[in-house]
Amino acid sequence: MSKIEAYLIKLETTIREAIACIDRNGKGIVLVVDGEQRLLGTISDGDIRRAILKGINLDLPIQTLLEERKSAAGHAPVIAPLGTSDADLLHLMNEMAIRQIPVLDQDGRVMDMAFLSDLVREHELPLTAVVMAGGSGTRLRPLTENTPKPMLLVGDRPMLERTIEQLKKAGIRRVDLTTHYKPEAILKHFGNGDEFGVAINYVHEDQPLGTAGALGLLSDSQEPLLVINGDILTHVDFRAMLKYHREHKASLTVGVCRYDLQVPYGVIECRGPDILAVSEKPMMPFLVNAGIYLLEPQVREYIPAGKRFDMPDLIQSLIRADRKVVSFPIVEYWLDIGRPGDYARAQEDVRSGRISQ
Repeated sequence: MSKIEAYLIKLETTIREAIACIDRNGKGIVLVVDGEQRLLGTISDGDIRRAILKGINLDLPIQTLLEERKSAAGHAPVIAPLGTSDADLLHLMNEMAIRQIPVLDQDGRVMDMAFLSDLVREHELPLTAVVMAGGSGTRLRPLTENTPKPMLLVGDRPMLERTIEQLKKAGIRRVDLTTHYKPEAILKHFGNGDEFGVAINYVHEDQPLGTAGALGLLSDSQEPLLVINGDILTHVDFRAMLKYHREHKASLTVGVCRYDLQVPYGVIECRGPDILAVSEKPMMPFLVNAGIYLLEPQVREYIPAGKRFDMPDLIQSLIRADRKVVSFPIVEYWLDIGRPGDYARAQEDVRSGRISQ
């Protein structure tokens, strides 16, 4: 069970604010309530991801998504009355294939939340993680003159340690680290991974092979590969990403983040010489590559041996081969530490508590 305030929002809460709430509570759900804390509906991270893919304005009230969910035939949130036993909660979760249930009193007020992770230890994820830790971090010089970029401290710990900790918490026990720049610093810190609760295998690149080329050096595996850039901090739910990958029967799933770019001028829409509309400094939404991927083992057949090959090259190769490539919108915290300003922001996010110490 949980402190319920972390999950409650109001109808007027914006979608963007709901995303921040989901990121803070880390459970992939928010509960929409009225002034008396009566449940009006639930919004999951999946609802948010679908909204992002549709290009919905994130500054609209969450009521927009709630009404869209209610219009779906037969949709109603799964709930449990206060006093339901753990055994009954677990049975209901298994029956409905869900991982959380709001617990209500007899007047429909939200009193608590029940989570699958609290009722049963979640099984190990059938994934091998690959962290691309070979970058030299040129844009972060002089910080990286003697330290590989993934070993830069965020708070009091290397960012790579934070990534490995998150993988372990998600139920991933096998991690391949690709190295190139100053690999001895990484090996000395992590060793075989025993102290960090994972089994670490090192894959050294004599010459940089790109963000996909190094995957050709890995030993064969029948499990999907979770590939993540070594300079990324994120709270993404890897279980949700794997479920999404399977539901879409994808060969490759690419984590994406929404990036809003404001045009600093009035934009004129024309048909020939005729002006049809004027938009003053419009906000243009884009989905950008977040450097997190899930790929089926067979995808490695598209990676040429011994030559530089980046993930955009692999994506294009798969699309040309008519293999299914899908996007997975990340609604949780995500930060690419590639520039000094990004590194400074990470430190501030630790101080503010947005990233744990």
